[in-house]
Amino acid sequence: MPSLKDIKIKIGGIQKTEQITKAMNMVAAAKLRGAQEKMEDFRPYADKFAAVMGELGGSVNPNAFPLMAIRPVKKVLVIAVTADRGLCGAFNANIISASEKYAKSQVSEGKTVSFLCIGKKGYHYLRNTDFEVVDYVTDCMAAIQMQDARKMGQVAINLFLEEKVDQVQLLYGRFINVVTQKPTFKRILPISKEGLGGEEAKGDDEGPKATYIYEPEPERILNQLMPMYVNVQIMAAMLETAASEQAARMTAMDNATRACEDMIHTLTLTYNKARQASITKELMDIVGGAEALKG
Repeated sequence: MPSLKDIKIKIGGIQKTEQITKAMNMVAAAKLRGAQEKMEDFRPYADKFAAVMGELGGSVNPNAFPLMAIRPVKKVLVIAVTADRGLCGAFNANIISASEKYAKSQVSEGKTVSFLCIGKKGYHYLRNTDFEVVDYVTDCMAAIQMQDARKMGQVAINLFLEEKVDQVQLLYGRFINVVTQKPTFKRILPISKEGLGGEEAKGDDEGPKATYIYEPEPERILNQLMPMYVNVQIMAAMLETAASEQAARMTAMDNATRACEDMIHTLTLTYNKARQASITKELMDIVGGAEALKG
């Protein structure tokens, strides 16, 4: 059995760890509120953008637009969005695992897979695999900027137009609630009519629909909006991932705090038992010495 001093030192160390995890939990909770607000503020814009694109796309010939060109899929590009930091449980590991599983399934079908990485964790892992990392941006998830989404979007669009890739998948951590964050795939290229419309357009099948007059013609508008649509989808994925990261970190730190409390409780019992045994032994020595003097 360890000495009383060793147990006391260990209890003190765990108490300090508990203070750190509590503080990190509070910081993550504060950051989650900000990240969740940004995500929820951006959602109406993204949905309305998709609704406008769906309205325009329904009246044109998709074969006339390079970004809607459907061709046999031999080369797939995955835009993987992860966090820049750890200490958020299995959040990053789940996204990385999903990306690797998807890539291996595509390779087994005879396709090639490459990656664009947003976030340090995904980039540091995927650069050490057999898959090519075409480009990356890191240290961007703490303060998300549209320019980062635009940069990755432009790289993906250029690769698609040059026919170096036939399909672009977006992988991110979808924020469902504070407890649940789900790795989610979304095809963003080629753009399809089925993928457009947004949440706002769902459930609007009943009732009369407005007829719009476009100036200039829908084809010219779509040519301008399609690259912006790709950028908006990447931006929305970054905001979802940022909110999911903070929620996962808050949960992980809460679990770590509880684990510290359990360890402190167990070690305190051990300390009390050892202290009691030590006192009993000293009393027995005193009584034995007294009996020896009497004899």
